[in-house]
Amino acid sequence: MHFIKSLPPRTVGIAAALITVGIWAAFIVIARASARGSLSPFDIALARIVGASLVLLPLGAWLVRRERASAGAASASSFFGLSPLALRVTAACGVFGGFAYAVLAYAGFFYAPAAHASVLMPGSLPLWTTLLAVVVLHDRITPARAAGLACIVGGDLLVGGASLLHAFDGGEVWKGDLLFMSAALSWSAYSVLARRYRLDAVRATTAVTVFALFSYLPFYALLLGLGAVQSRLLSAPVGEVLFQVLFQGIGSVVISGITFVRMIQYFGPVRSTMITALVPGLSALGAVVFLDEPLQWNLLAGLVLVTLGITFGVRKAS
Repeated sequence: MHFIKSLPPRTVGIAAALITVGIWAAFIVIARASARGSLSPFDIALARIVGASLVLLPLGAWLVRRERASAGAASASSFFGLSPLALRVTAACGVFGGFAYAVLAYAGFFYAPAAHASVLMPGSLPLWTTLLAVVVLHDRITPARAAGLACIVGGDLLVGGASLLHAFDGGEVWKGDLLFMSAALSWSAYSVLARRYRLDAVRATTAVTVFALFSYLPFYALLLGLGAVQSRLLSAPVGEVLFQVLFQGIGSVVISGITFVRMIQYFGPVRSTMITALVPGLSALGAVVFLDEPLQWNLLAGLVLVTLGITFGVRKAS
């Protein structure tokens, strides 16, 4: 931690952005591959939350004890001393960044293919975050930022627009699309709240995970009890379960959760989600390399547009 604090803020911000984008892009590729696996989306969501909890709950308890020792009763904490943030902040961030995002994102795979997720989740983040930041943080949309948003939206549509055109041809694909868009909205709300409350990256990620564990476990048990879903955790290969715990929990939540908030601290919520607009194109390229999906002209054109959008959007407002 001391080494990180000694680095220039720009270095930390750029490194956090690279790590976040890399893990998010890998998440999409792995989600595509996992669709052919043994676990259901709700099982993977459980693996995500439990895996993160194994690391962050002990860390949260340690942070609370340390702060109580130095600040006494004035130290803010909640959830039996496991969350280092006050109950109101923990619940607000946990609803959007933990429980809702996990449930909405993974449930979307019940209805729509992962190609839709790669466009609708990271691709719509800049739009949702810009709108929320204008309302909550009173940000303003500069001409450069508006041009960047337009390029990013155009690039994301080029990457996945062909598949989205068939969303309403029949069936229930539209439900998955709606879930993916809702997941993006939920994550955007969390990113804006993290900036509004000026949250530390480690404490924010820990609080979100604590809330997700205490809310998702009863929800998951209720679904099992009602027969709405069936758990495949006991019948799935142990290696697959462990991989999901490690990648979804420690990688997607612990590591990228901390780096995402670090990125927000430097770039701000709007420009941060513009940076994550690289994810659709990179995940599509990853699918070409690792899943043998065809490389098409619209993918390359979309990447060019997204890169131009980031060039405009990440510039400091004059």
